[in-house]
Amino acid sequence: MIDAAVIFDMDGLLIDSEPFWCRAEVEVFNSLGVPLEESMCNQTMGLRSDEVVSYWYARFPWVGTSQSTVAERIVSHVSELVATDGKPLPGAVEIVQLCQQMGLPLALATSSPMFLVESVLNKLGLQDAFGILSSAQTEEYGKPHPAVYLTTAHRLGVSPQKCVAFEDSIRGIISAKAASMRCIAVPAAAEREDHRFAIADVKLDSLEQINESWLKEFIT
Repeated sequence: MIDAAVIFDMDGLLIDSEPFWCRAEVEVFNSLGVPLEESMCNQTMGLRSDEVVSYWYARFPWVGTSQSTVAERIVSHVSELVATDGKPLPGAVEIVQLCQQMGLPLALATSSPMFLVESVLNKLGLQDAFGILSSAQTEEYGKPHPAVYLTTAHRLGVSPQKCVAFEDSIRGIISAKAASMRCIAVPAAAEREDHRFAIADVKLDSLEQINESWLKEFIT
């Protein structure tokens, strides 16, 4: 039996939701007078929603609406977009099912709030796939801090060194590696040439590149 566990990020890895986050952030921040454009969204990729709001408030402070309310509006908008337009990224459902077939303990470690996690997993038909669901919203610090990954490993009952993390963002990879985990990076096409992805143990173009023999060799 393989003595390892697998932990998945969610946004931008299992579901193509980064465009939803960008769209929601642009619309909500623009309504507050913040001159956010789509090209600026990658500056906050991988952060929790409250941290995204704090980031832009520090640069373009607004009045009249609390930061917590702004974060709630963004997440609510993303949830609506997931429900109507959400689609799994290539190979996402298949890799989760493969891990299940291999008998690997599975967990999710995401920056998104739990109600959005539930929306995404229901949309993808993976609502029963993960034994552990962890949100960085409950941690003092979000990614790139390793807290959410350390908490997830603890809840799995597996040492971090025996966990393999799947990530798509630089902040997520830093988080997983800081937790002493091996990390498989699957960056978006526009991000693949970023030299910082070199800190991952492996960088792939798609989850579709993984089969059982490859995964078994990597995690053992």
